[in-house]
Amino acid sequence: MFRIFPLGIHTDICILNLNVMETQAHLNYSRIAEAIEYIRTHFQEQPGLEAVAEEVHLSPAHFQRLFTEWAGTSPKKFLQYISIEHAKKILTDNRATIFDTAFETGLSSTSRLHDMFVKIEGMTPAEFKNGGKNLAINYSYAESPFGNLIVASTSKGVCHMAFEDDEEKSLDDLRRKFPNATLQRKLDLLQQNALFIFQNDWSKLPEIKLHLKGSEFQLKVWESLLKIPMGKLSTYGEIAKGIGNPNASRAVGTAIGSNPVAFLIPCHRVIQSSGNFGGYMWGTTRKTAIIGWEGAKTDQ
Repeated sequence: MFRIFPLGIHTDICILNLNVMETQAHLNYSRIAEAIEYIRTHFQEQPGLEAVAEEVHLSPAHFQRLFTEWAGTSPKKFLQYISIEHAKKILTDNRATIFDTAFETGLSSTSRLHDMFVKIEGMTPAEFKNGGKNLAINYSYAESPFGNLIVASTSKGVCHMAFEDDEEKSLDDLRRKFPNATLQRKLDLLQQNALFIFQNDWSKLPEIKLHLKGSEFQLKVWESLLKIPMGKLSTYGEIAKGIGNPNASRAVGTAIGSNPVAFLIPCHRVIQSSGNFGGYMWGTTRKTAIIGWEGAKTDQ
C-alpha cells in the first residue's frame, strides 16, 4: 500500500514507492495490450486461451500467468466482462437505479469509487477565459496499470490527468489547455492523493480535490459520472436523464469526450445503449482494459 509523506525530504521516497509498486503492473499492461485488443475485436468468436496466447506469441501458461497478474482474473473471465452481452446485462440490471443508489453503494463498499471522495471546484470565469492566467500549475509523470500518464494540479486541486506515453506531447497538451499558466514540474500532495486511486483497496482513500476548467453544463456532467459505481456502466441517454436534460444526449457525449481528468472522472463507464463500448479519448483498447479490470476487481 502506498504511503503519503510530508512534502520535502520524503518526496523522493514517495516517488520511489509509487514507481516500484506500479512499474510491474504497467509493464504487464504494455505486454498484454495487444491481447486485450485482440479480445476486444474478436469477442464474438469467444477465442480460447490458446488462440489469444498464439496471437501475442506467448505460451498459454505464460500468457495466463501474465494476464492474471495484471487483471486479477483469467483471460476467459475477462472476455466475459468486455462482451457486449455482459454490458447489456449490466445496463439492464442497473439502468433504473444507478443514480438513486450511488450514495448507498459508495458508503457500503470499500472497493468502489464514489463522489464522496472526489470534490470538484470549477475555475472562475476569469481563469476559464484567460487560459489559466495567474495560475501556478505543478505537473508530474507517473505510471498506472493502464500506461504512463501526466497529472497536473493548481493550489486548489488536480486540473488535468491524461494517459500518454510521450512526455513531451503530454506537456504540450497541458500547455494548450492552460497557455497562460506558469508550469512547474513538481509532484505535490494533491497529485499523490489522486494517484492513490490506482490502489485495489480504496477504504483509506484520501479526499481527492479537482479544480476544473469547464462550463456549468460540463461540470454538471462530470459530477454525474462520479455517481457511476466502479464495475457498473451507464449510457449517454441515462446520464442526460440523470442531470435533468433527457434530450441532451449529444451534448452530454461532447462533455464526456472533453473530460480533463482520466480515470478519476470515470467517463470510461459510459457506453452506447447497444452495449458497444464506443470511443474513448485515450484509446478504445485502454477503455476496454479499464472496464474489464474494474469488473474483475468488483467481482472478487
